[in-house]
Amino acid sequence: MRIDVYIPPALSVLLSVISPAVGRRVAPAPAARVLTAAAVGSAGATVWSLALLALTLAGDAPAFLARSGGDGRRLPEPVPEVIGVLACLALVAVGIRLGRAVRGEFGTRRALRRLCAGHPGETELIVAASPVPRAFAIPGSPGRILVTAAMLGALRPQERRVLLAHERAHLTHRHARLVTAVTLAVAADPLLGRVRPTVAFLVERWADERAAAAVGDRTATARALARAALTAGRAAGPAGTLPLTDRAVTRRIAALRSAPPPPLWPVAAAVLALGALPVLGAADATDDLLRLLPLGLA
Repeated sequence: MRIDVYIPPALSVLLSVISPAVGRRVAPAPAARVLTAAAVGSAGATVWSLALLALTLAGDAPAFLARSGGDGRRLPEPVPEVIGVLACLALVAVGIRLGRAVRGEFGTRRALRRLCAGHPGETELIVAASPVPRAFAIPGSPGRILVTAAMLGALRPQERRVLLAHERAHLTHRHARLVTAVTLAVAADPLLGRVRPTVAFLVERWADERAAAAVGDRTATARALARAALTAGRAAGPAGTLPLTDRAVTRRIAALRSAPPPPLWPVAAAVLALGALPVLGAADATDDLLRLLPLGLA
């Protein structure tokens, strides 16, 4: 209990540190999946570890244990009381952060779905008469692709195919679920902070690779991405969200101009194992605390 309960947060820091390197070296699809799974496992284990630390503040035996023959004496203290107090405060902060993250995710989904209101349910592509060049993959049942007329007008026919293939890949592979899962994981465990931007970048890279495969031309895909980024950047001005000078965009273009990265399954498996270790640590800490209960009630 004294050591195992601290394993999940320590491994969360390690996962956060190595996630950018994993994103650079492993193919986008497996990297995004294993990093998300590892982050969810680490976050769950960290929150459970906080709950275990908070539980050590319980001074008396629970009523159902007392009725079974305990005399209500204080439980042994496996950690200092101040640690338990800090764990309680951390759990409150986790609840607040998770609440905000959930409201933000649902609010974004509702706003995007409202943009599709009034269009037939079987329509996948929706063209909005807007002067702002934008394109969105809107998850749901069914998923929709919303593209503004300004964006379509700025692209050549082959580049439009790339754009639609990119957005369709987001829907087909349910990238929104991965991003939502890792967003909630980071809300619960801020120590995982660097994992979310890595996964967000990887799902874009994943969609880029699927678009390149669909059109059969990596160079044309890179050119379409560059034109879309320049168009969006000019429309938004200096504060644009997707200027070509954005490092993420330039990295995506550079990746498309080189060979696709290898899956590197051993690295992916190692990341999954790293996500499983916090769960095992939390489970062992739970077992240690349960073993202490009879000692305190003897």
